[in-house]
Amino acid sequence: MKKLSQIIDLKKIKVVNKDIDKAHGLPNECYTDDEYLSVERKKIFENKWVVIGVASSIPNVGDAKPFDLLGIPLIILRDKNNKIKVFHNVCSHRGYKILQEKCKIKNVIRCPYHSWSYEMNGNLIATPHIGGMNKHNCNKFNKSKSGLKEVRSHTWLDLIFVNLNNNEIDFEKYIKPLSDRWKKFWPLKDRDLIVYSKDYGYFNLNAKCNWKFAIENYCESYHLPWVHPSLNSYSKIDDHYHIQGLPNRFAGQGTMVYNPRFKSNLKFPTFPNWPSDQEHIAEYVALFPNVMLGIHKDHFYAYWLEPISNEYTKEHMEIYYVGNEAANSKKFKSLRKQNFELWKGVQSEDLNIIEGMQDGRKSPSYNGGNFSPVMDNPTHHFHKWVANNLMK
Repeated sequence: MKKLSQIIDLKKIKVVNKDIDKAHGLPNECYTDDEYLSVERKKIFENKWVVIGVASSIPNVGDAKPFDLLGIPLIILRDKNNKIKVFHNVCSHRGYKILQEKCKIKNVIRCPYHSWSYEMNGNLIATPHIGGMNKHNCNKFNKSKSGLKEVRSHTWLDLIFVNLNNNEIDFEKYIKPLSDRWKKFWPLKDRDLIVYSKDYGYFNLNAKCNWKFAIENYCESYHLPWVHPSLNSYSKIDDHYHIQGLPNRFAGQGTMVYNPRFKSNLKFPTFPNWPSDQEHIAEYVALFPNVMLGIHKDHFYAYWLEPISNEYTKEHMEIYYVGNEAANSKKFKSLRKQNFELWKGVQSEDLNIIEGMQDGRKSPSYNGGNFSPVMDNPTHHFHKWVANNLMK
């Protein structure tokens, strides 16, 4: 793998860290160069806490699914203790990618190549004919040292985070600044009430662009009047405020006028301890690198990104409500559908914008872009986070 300095003039990276009125954004190579993407995978997606899915997608003991993180094959499963585990999806024998599709594991994870088998805790327990025909053990081979390699993981608000290189601070410490911010209107005990919606709780969009554009766009409300005219009709730029989390791990925006206009007299249940004097507050925070969160008095969503290549990103939206009745009963089905259509519409409106930015990065005249000193602070915050992690 080439060094960053062999791919990009480091002066272009360092200028990102200047004061916002003097800074430029990340250079074109950070969105278009495949060799750069290898550096980014190492410095960001292997080193940081990264979202790879949600626990609700594997609800039962034995449920398992494969996931590739920029080419790194992983297994996500729910073990016999009902805990989420993540392993490298590779047999310790000949390196075969064991799990090819979502499945139900009864007792063991079996490699199709030579039938080596692993327990759900990763222990290697079966090595058929390893010592010759019908000799399933071998004195020269120690099973205990050849299990599946577990990946450091943590589940928070149903989101599955991994830290592949096991070098980041503990997740509880990592998430504390954001968690503490939300305590004032979303206490910890209320967060346990979120329930995934099985009918109108998920959609995905395929974005023909780099993953970073989705984060950059999400951080700011500057684009509302032109990209989201319907939303802007009741939630204008000056109804929003900036969020710049310190230490620099998240950024985004909040609104003071959350009040969706649904065709129903029925209303979703709200979080019981959400302050009545802040019921119109909602916050939209990008938790770096790859998940965008939305909290409201009556629902929560997580919009997480699966980067595939420089120019292709899968976007996954997961929606949660307060209690099972709101999330899954017939009573609230119409309301859920309207909320689903609202968010899918908003995110779809952003799609052309972020794809257009990808096209623009093909211009050699582009210098990384300028920031509005007033409107682009959260986006600049994200650029600095990327730049600083690249330079470590």
